[in-house]
Amino acid sequence: MKINFFNKIKYIALLGVLLSSLISCEGDFLNTDPTDRVSTDAATGTADNLMLIINGMHRNMYVRQNSSQGQIGQTGVMIMMDALGDDLVFPSTGNGWYISTVRWQDQNNPNGSNLYYPYQFYYSMIKNANAIILNYSKAKGDANVIKKAAGEAYAYRAFCYFNLVQLYGKRYVAGQNNSQLGVPLRLDESYNPLKRSTVEEVYNQINSDLDNALMNLDGQTRFSKSHFNVNVVKGLIARVALTQGNYVKAATYAKEARTGFSLMSTSVYKAGFNNLEGNGEWMWGSQINEDQSEYFGNFGAYMSRNYSSTNIRTAPKAMSKKLFDKFPSSDVRTQVVDPTGAHTALGLASNFSKYAYTSQKFLAVSASDSRMDVPYMRAAEMYLIEAEALARQGKESESKIVFNALETARNPSYVATTLTGEAYIQRILDSRRIELWGEGFRFFDLKRLNVSLDRTGSNFNTTVVNNVLTIPSDDKRWTYLIPQSEINANPLCEQNEL
Repeated sequence: MKINFFNKIKYIALLGVLLSSLISCEGDFLNTDPTDRVSTDAATGTADNLMLIINGMHRNMYVRQNSSQGQIGQTGVMIMMDALGDDLVFPSTGNGWYISTVRWQDQNNPNGSNLYYPYQFYYSMIKNANAIILNYSKAKGDANVIKKAAGEAYAYRAFCYFNLVQLYGKRYVAGQNNSQLGVPLRLDESYNPLKRSTVEEVYNQINSDLDNALMNLDGQTRFSKSHFNVNVVKGLIARVALTQGNYVKAATYAKEARTGFSLMSTSVYKAGFNNLEGNGEWMWGSQINEDQSEYFGNFGAYMSRNYSSTNIRTAPKAMSKKLFDKFPSSDVRTQVVDPTGAHTALGLASNFSKYAYTSQKFLAVSASDSRMDVPYMRAAEMYLIEAEALARQGKESESKIVFNALETARNPSYVATTLTGEAYIQRILDSRRIELWGEGFRFFDLKRLNVSLDRTGSNFNTTVVNNVLTIPSDDKRWTYLIPQSEINANPLCEQNEL
């Protein structure tokens, strides 16, 4: 009998993540049951246990998946989503990490590790979320903690399905019925084969889950910024609404989401993007403790400029010159990029390769410590969503108030734009590109906007990208294939176009 994919990830998801949270948070709980026989009832039976699962999910956002150094929870997916784009430049192949992604080879290899990794990661998180959602009403203990765990579980399930449907389904088209295939919607604890739900059905579930997350998290305080609260959920609602072309909803929720979060100063912006709790602009992210480091697998081991890993020494990450040239030198977002590649102030060792337009937006703890806090949501993104959504409604004057506030924060010499119509919207999108560079948005934005990939006329190394400089917006590779392991195990699951 074939084992369904969801059955296959049962212990990866529930017990593996629970175990990691128990080890890091409540070691004495391990004495109650053998770790290979913890039942769902035991794992979800109390408020404290529910929160342990949530804590395990938070940690899983930056933990290696499948024991692979380059597949580090959400942080690895972020790197992949920008590696597929036109703004993050790999000046050399380095030691090979993410080069197949840069070359657009991952998404059409059904047996490939990098195609399987996001699918496995997000469904393992969904399995944990389902365990909480289906059982929290029976848990004993503090009612507020139970509600908080339920709210975070709903938020995680929505977040994971949102990423899955954008990767493995065709793009959402506003005003259409979106009957194109999305992904299987697993909302229970069974392991029966499931057919793929439509893109519309998946988005309906995402929005329903976010509504439930809001309800359960209303009035709740969070332990840290690694947890969800009402603001972060509203930020996710704004993201989803923007992708669906629901611009009224996107603008409304983006404005509400950023309430209470101030834009960082230029000096803080240049400090290295590594302070989750201390940065008033960061809404949600991961803070990696020293005893939880993934060392050469950390986000900072690939995206920082100062950590002494083989990857960073030989293949430091650069910004597209075409994007850099769109903004003046007075803009702090260009000031963290060095056109010479020297980065003199960092005192890089002589064995660090120097390439033009490398970025020091991200800085690790030190040359010997790759840890850095990782941003998943910032207030700046909410400003950009609100500005774009208002502009697409034709409310340019309202949009420019929001947009000018962000641009002035990033550039003290900023002069309010006089652009209008599509030219103004394009300016917002350009600002979004440089603001969110390296934070994992570019592939999804290109797909959302139905824009072709264009790396021409910039500083991309044709050997590194294997001459993949342009990809038409209708190319089948914008939709990842379903992993072959899922196709083999689930007879109801249809494959995307090969």
